[in-house]
Amino acid sequence: MLSKELVAKSVEELAPLIENKSISPVELTEAILDHADATEDKINAYMEMYRKEAIEGAKKAEEEIVNGNYRGMYHGIPMAIKDNVYFKDKVSTMSSKIHKDFVSAHDATVIAKLRNAGVVFTGKLSMHEYAWGITNNNPHYGAVKNPWNLEKIPGGSSGGSGAAVAVGSTVASLGTDTAGSIRIPSSACGIVGLKQTHGRVSKYGVYPLAWSLDHVGPMTKTVKDAAGLLQIIAGFDKNDPTTVDVPVDNYLEKITGDVKDLVIGVNEEYFFNEVDDGIEKLVRAGIQALVNQGAKVKEVKIPMLQYAEWAELVTSLSEASAIHHSDMLTRPDDFGHDIRMLFELGELPSAVDYLQAQQIRRQLKQDFQKAFEEVDVLMMPTLPILPNDIGDDWANLNGKKVDLIDNIIRFTGPGNLTGLPALSVPCGFSEGLPVGLQIMGRAFDEATILNTGYALEQTNPMKNKKPDLLLNA
Repeated sequence: MLSKELVAKSVEELAPLIENKSISPVELTEAILDHADATEDKINAYMEMYRKEAIEGAKKAEEEIVNGNYRGMYHGIPMAIKDNVYFKDKVSTMSSKIHKDFVSAHDATVIAKLRNAGVVFTGKLSMHEYAWGITNNNPHYGAVKNPWNLEKIPGGSSGGSGAAVAVGSTVASLGTDTAGSIRIPSSACGIVGLKQTHGRVSKYGVYPLAWSLDHVGPMTKTVKDAAGLLQIIAGFDKNDPTTVDVPVDNYLEKITGDVKDLVIGVNEEYFFNEVDDGIEKLVRAGIQALVNQGAKVKEVKIPMLQYAEWAELVTSLSEASAIHHSDMLTRPDDFGHDIRMLFELGELPSAVDYLQAQQIRRQLKQDFQKAFEEVDVLMMPTLPILPNDIGDDWANLNGKKVDLIDNIIRFTGPGNLTGLPALSVPCGFSEGLPVGLQIMGRAFDEATILNTGYALEQTNPMKNKKPDLLLNA
């Protein structure tokens, strides 16, 4: 099989070929690494490539599979991971200057689980410094570029993961999400991104941004790829006290594509307010595509959403600044200008502000819980705006210049405040750029949002389009 065919395939396409020995993990890994080399000067997604270790890991996977020890869907699959997730004895820079030489003495729990599943690690991927931003325009290591348009941001903070999956320099990846950092680049780069329920996946061995909002989750080419990856990394971990000991579903088994009688909730006041016209049209068409398959739509009210942006901002600023307080006192000039300003702002909220934000958060959870008594999922745009030009702090919203950061996290932040699962699935193109539709669900009910996303995916809203750089590198 030609290398360019291999790098374009999803895990769900590759896994059967590896299992039946039609392709080898070594062949696939070499194809991915070569493609990463060929695209890296344009995309700038990798922090470090592990070529030697990856080939060794692929040979080990091949030997296991040849000897009848196939471990499952991700066995022999090459993956690069966001650079704030620790690998034992490897540098994890957090794409920062301060941690440029930091070496972890242990694997993150999610990495240990992926190793057990037979994943082949190809390297670490760039991110917005300390995961505190949404452009991935990194002052220390350079901007990551969107494979669909190299002048546009890929989104962040998991921009390296989004761009690498989209361009085929990794088959899948893990990102982290504190205000949308999995879903934002997934939408911007035209891939699937899942922020599962808070407590579903361990954060042990992942450098924190804001501890009560952080999540680790899949960034993949398809919904089934995300379901299979969640299956591996989900579960209680005694090393992470925020994980919850609840049963893990068989997510792949529950993906049927049947959405007959599914009740889709729509909140017009918040989630369809001030949205780019092209994006809104595609998202509403995506909802209608599910209605055509037997789903129903019901409008719901979520009153506390009007305070969600303030509560998210106060919580994330305060917690992030507490983590970096010592370095801000002793070496402030070693931070990028953009995040240093945010850490300075994080010193300003009072204890009263923080506690009021948590009260809003608790009420918001109750409002969402009430909404989910009436509906099965909520649907809305992942982003209200299209990716803007690299280096620009402003975005275009129906002809108006609006602040990029304030707008790009408007629809993703509530998922972090509530901890509810949220999935971004591509739903088409506007002005040549991918658009994501976001599906939120009840706590620990990832199975329903994955099945809903799969039903949408089966309507082929992307028309099988791939970035030119994926096909012609």
